[in-house]
Amino acid sequence: MNKILLTVSTLLALGTVNAQEKKKNETDSIKQLKEIIVEGKKEVKYKKEASTTVSKMDLKELENPQVYNSISAALLKDQVVTNFNDAIKNATGITRVWESTGRGGDGGEFYTMRGFSVQPTMVNGFPALNNGTIDPANIESIEAIKGPSGTLYGGSLISYGGLINIVTKKPQHFFGGEIGYNSGTYGSERVTADINTPLNKEKNVLLRINAAYQKSNSFQDAGFNKSFFVAPSLNYIVNDELSFLINTEFTQRESANAPMLFLSRYAPLSFSDISLFEKNYKKSFTSNELTISNPTFSIQAQMLYKLSENWTSQTVLSRGNTKTDGYYSYLFDASNGTAFGRSVSKRNGETYTTDIQQNFIGDFKIGNFRNRLVAGLDYYKSNIRNGSTGWVANGVVTLHDGNDTGDLTRAGVDNLLVGSFDGNSNAENEIYSVYVSDLINITQKLAVMASVRVDHFKGKTDYFITEEVNGQTAVSPKFGLVYQPIVNKVSLFANYMNGFRNVAPKEVSEIDGSNTRLKAFDPEHANQIEVGVKTSLFKDKLSATVSYYTINVKDRVMTDPNNINNTIQGEEIESKGIEVSIIANPIEGLNIILGISNNKAEFTKGNLADGYIGLRPEESGPETLINFWANYTLTKGKLKGFGFGIGQNHASENKTLNRASIGTFELPSYTILNSALSYDSNQFNITLKLNNILNEKYYSGWSTVSPQQLRTLTAGLTYKF
Repeated sequence: MNKILLTVSTLLALGTVNAQEKKKNETDSIKQLKEIIVEGKKEVKYKKEASTTVSKMDLKELENPQVYNSISAALLKDQVVTNFNDAIKNATGITRVWESTGRGGDGGEFYTMRGFSVQPTMVNGFPALNNGTIDPANIESIEAIKGPSGTLYGGSLISYGGLINIVTKKPQHFFGGEIGYNSGTYGSERVTADINTPLNKEKNVLLRINAAYQKSNSFQDAGFNKSFFVAPSLNYIVNDELSFLINTEFTQRESANAPMLFLSRYAPLSFSDISLFEKNYKKSFTSNELTISNPTFSIQAQMLYKLSENWTSQTVLSRGNTKTDGYYSYLFDASNGTAFGRSVSKRNGETYTTDIQQNFIGDFKIGNFRNRLVAGLDYYKSNIRNGSTGWVANGVVTLHDGNDTGDLTRAGVDNLLVGSFDGNSNAENEIYSVYVSDLINITQKLAVMASVRVDHFKGKTDYFITEEVNGQTAVSPKFGLVYQPIVNKVSLFANYMNGFRNVAPKEVSEIDGSNTRLKAFDPEHANQIEVGVKTSLFKDKLSATVSYYTINVKDRVMTDPNNINNTIQGEEIESKGIEVSIIANPIEGLNIILGISNNKAEFTKGNLADGYIGLRPEESGPETLINFWANYTLTKGKLKGFGFGIGQNHASENKTLNRASIGTFELPSYTILNSALSYDSNQFNITLKLNNILNEKYYSGWSTVSPQQLRTLTAGLTYKF
């Protein structure tokens, strides 16, 4: 890319292009050259200066009264990240509690943030659902946006703890790219490509294509996943005022997933420690014949039009489709200290989403007060279709001897499912919203934010009969205060944030799987108060955020403790905690991230007989999480380009089952160490990554016990052009 720019600059100097083209190309070349110089000399690789999606307008982190963590593509490259779970481990206070099941509606991975479960449901600030896993090939950054954010993001797709937003790679004004290959433990193979090119000599039509093919086996005795991902992106810059951007993503994924082991909610716990589960750590209790497919497609079409010097119009159409087709099974505790019964179904369903947004973004003054404002209209529609079989029993697993009496062949399972078709169902939801948010600079040091959203939800279910779901209207305010005693260096902030959830009808049934139907709910509500400090010191070489928050939730919807197939409403939860996030570049070539969080959450209201009152919710995960990564790259001398990285992820005990009525089961605390070696030049990058250096056995869970990945070694080669 440097050679191309030098060639262009030389031609311009020699006057080989006409004057009009020369002026434009000089501008483009200078911009490109500046980008390269900045990128080449940028020392704080892991910091993102500003975000246009967190507040839906361009604000620096110190100006925003909300807390968020941004995980950069540079960090993912240093860590040789090949899956979304490894990527999100770099965000403060987030950990996975549930692997992807592939099932319809909620088959994606579940994480926990500030005491509440959350799925990655946003791309570039717009809805993008996935029943499988997310490929990191097209990620420019990941934004973990903290706290209930209903005012700007609504209530159907986010969590009270926050939301996970993926910012995708965008086309650039030059020709270039890279092709990579990774190979690792458990038959892991990954091929990636990132190609960027202008499509015309004016360089105002730009194309970028990111693609990845990946396959890998499980560390257990069966299980695999293979996927193909491609993401074309087109940017058409009509003139200085008008531009169009189209982002698309296609994923084809097939996997054989180990069934999760559910601890019983209906009888006193019969397990006192993790020993029997550890004995079966490498047992998958499945076969590679029982697969599930999750093809996914999404498209975002955006028009930006500069109305005036102070106002910009953003119009966005976002559509998505994610499917489920295949076998899903789970193991449920028989409450005798060893046995788990298997239930299996063949799932078939689709989720369609449409989102249309019109935003007007302004930066203007009223008197002496600077206003940065976004006002928007939002229409969201989802349609969930299901045509699956019922659930049938398929054998018993006993942990004391690892025996499995089930039939794990496809033909055998198909025979068990004959005649169990559960009928077709359809749930359709529509949400109409209007919102406005204004950050007002009272002085250069003091700013206040005031925001509000009005959201109307309505839906229709179709399960043997057509049933109208009652409409719901919610009002969601948000207020923030920012004071910078040292402008652009230290920021004191406070916020009040409201969240709500328009709860879509859920498929429920009796405990034996009979009488399947869709059930409607009232909205949930949440309120957060948070205070903290943000810093950007020593020429941005030390950025830190420290905050304390408390979140109160009412009318919580959750799984019926007496019926795994039913959902109920009515509990209240209080969640509070402290978070510390640091990004540092203490010396040239050394980049560090550190995150520390402690969260205390408990049910404060509900049915006493359920056994939840006063206890930590099972979705809240570990109380304490610590993430750390340090990477040092030599910037001078004969060994210039060599780098070494070391990091860890620590989690305290996780009360995966926690009920006074039956007992508490804790998953042990763990500390996982990771490291990486690399060599980077203008044309090549060579990496060697070792995850879980000590080969520690550890678990995640949300009323479940799920063994996690053992030691893996990955070698990578990237060619840049």
